Amino acid sequence: MNRPDARHGRGAPENRTPTRFGLAVREADGDWLDSRGEVDEGPPPLRTTVTVENPRTILARNTSPDVGFDRSINPYRGCEHGCIYCFARPTHAFHDLSPGLDFESKLFVKPNAAQLLRIELGKPGYRVAPIAIGTNTDPYQPIEAKWRIMRSVLEVLAETRHPVMITTKSDRVLRDLDLLVPMAAQRLVGVALSVTSLDPSVSRTLEPRAPSAKKRLAAVKALNEAGVPCSVAIAPVVPGITDYELEHIVEAAADAGAKGVFYLPVRLPHEVAPLFRAWLDEHHPERAAKVMSIIRSIRGGRDNDPNWFSRMRGQGPWAELLRTRFEIAVKKHGLNTDKRPLRTDLFVAPSGPQLRLL
Repeated sequence: MNRPDARHGRGAPENRTPTRFGLAVREADGDWLDSRGEVDEGPPPLRTTVTVENPRTILARNTSPDVGFDRSINPYRGCEHGCIYCFARPTHAFHDLSPGLDFESKLFVKPNAAQLLRIELGKPGYRVAPIAIGTNTDPYQPIEAKWRIMRSVLEVLAETRHPVMITTKSDRVLRDLDLLVPMAAQRLVGVALSVTSLDPSVSRTLEPRAPSAKKRLAAVKALNEAGVPCSVAIAPVVPGITDYELEHIVEAAADAGAKGVFYLPVRLPHEVAPLFRAWLDEHHPERAAKVMSIIRSIRGGRDNDPNWFSRMRGQGPWAELLRTRFEIAVKKHGLNTDKRPLRTDLFVAPSGPQLRLL
C-alpha cells in the first residue's frame, strides 16, 4: 500500500473529504503525519463503528424511468463489503463523511425499520408494488448477523404478503429461507445474487469483504433448489478488469440453476470516480489509463454518464460489443425465459400495534 490512508483488507485506498457541499476539508495534524511512519510504522487498525439512526420513514421513493421499481428500503447506510465501485458511496457525503474508507467503516443502522414499514403499509390508500431491498447498500452485510434488521423487515413483508425484490452479495440470505420459501410459493419474492468476478485475486481488492463468488453461486443453487427464484447480477462489469469473465459468469449462473442473469457496466458517479482512479493506481497501475479510456468511451467521453437509460447500458462500440457478447451467452444457456411479475393481489394490511399486544 503506497497511500497513507490505505488499509489492508479495505476497498478504498484513501479517505478524501467530500467537497460537493462546500464543507471544510479535514486535514491531519502535520506533526503526527510526519512522524507516523517512524513511530507507529503505519496507520492504526481501522475499526468498524455502528451508529443508530432513527428515521421518520423507511420507504424511499423514486420516479426514475429506467429503474424497475418505485420504492425501496435501505436498512443500513454504508457497507462493510468495501466494493470500490459502489455507486452508493457518495451518500456518505450527506453526513460529512468520506465516501472512501468512512463509507465502509462508519456504518449506520435503522433498528426501527420494521416498525416504520408496518406504519407505511397500514396507511389508508397504500398502493401495493414490489419493494426493492439491496439496491443501495447490502441488506445482508456482516452487521446483519447481529442487528437482524433485514430479517425483521422480511417478517413484516411475509405477514402482509407484500412482494419484494432482494439484491445482495452475501450467502447470508440463506439464513432467511424459512421466510423466503413460503413467500416464493405465493410468487411474492425474487432474489438476485451479484457476482462480479470468479477470480479470488481480483475480488480480494475489488470487493474485499464480500463473500467469495463460490459462496454466492452456492447460495444461488440453494435458493433455487428450495423454490426461491434467484438470478445472477453481473454488476458491475469493469472494463479491462472483469469484462473477460462475462461469458464465464453467465455459464456459472446457468450451472447454479439461476432463473436469469443481467449485467450493468460500471458507474462512477461523483466521488466514486476519483476513488476508483486511486484504486487503479494502487492495484493496476500498468493498465489504469486503458481502463479509464474504455470507461470514458462507454460514458460519452466522461467518467460517468448520469443520463437515464444510457447510464444503465452505456453507449458506443465497446458497450455494443459487451451487449452482443452477453446476449449470445444468455441464448446459449437458455436463461431469461421466465419473466412472470411478482403478485400484488395478495396483500393484507398489517394489524395495528395495539392488537399485536393482546
